[in-house]
Amino acid sequence: MALNKLKFNSLNVTPAASEAIRFNSSANGLETASAGGSLVKIASTTASSSSSISFTSGLTSTHKEYLFLFNNIHPASDGQQFFFNMSADSGSNYNVTKTTTYFYIQHAEGGGSEAFDYDTGSDIAQSTGYARIAESIGNDNDQSTSGFLHLFEPSSTTFVKHFMTGFNVVNASDQILTTYSGGYANTTSAINAIDFKVNSGNIDSGTITMYGVL
Repeated sequence: MALNKLKFNSLNVTPAASEAIRFNSSANGLETASAGGSLVKIASTTASSSSSISFTSGLTSTHKEYLFLFNNIHPASDGQQFFFNMSADSGSNYNVTKTTTYFYIQHAEGGGSEAFDYDTGSDIAQSTGYARIAESIGNDNDQSTSGFLHLFEPSSTTFVKHFMTGFNVVNASDQILTTYSGGYANTTSAINAIDFKVNSGNIDSGTITMYGVL
């Protein structure tokens, strides 16, 4: 069977950077449109002895998905837990009701200390408090945490807001912890701000970047 090839100029579409070709809404022709799946950088904050890091703008209906990337979050104090909460009033209050799950995998630098555990002490059930997303972060220069938080359709006024996280932690005992959590904000109000902090003291350094997903 011969392979038929179309010349570029035989397609009735206008080329555009970062766009793809798709069938139109009538399914009888082609058009250019957003390629989809790309990330749009919205904001980035670098900690410097920060009590918390908040994003009080940028969470809008423009995107249905948001991705937060965390690079080398380093606490000032040893053995810190890392938490987040959301706001429906532009950051005046971080007290959205949430239900979450949390588990981790552990292994030491020198071998041993292996663990795989669902941590019931780190999940919450219909709580307005901050939710744990990483734990036991050391404050030596070779200890920190990096990871992600994926938030789905925070501006919906119909459905709850799902989220999931994944972090890699080097703890105070030079053990590696890989933590995963997930849950939902049990509200039909739009979420328009988010806050991150450790349980005690400041975030010494590290960067959090917020992206919208097209």
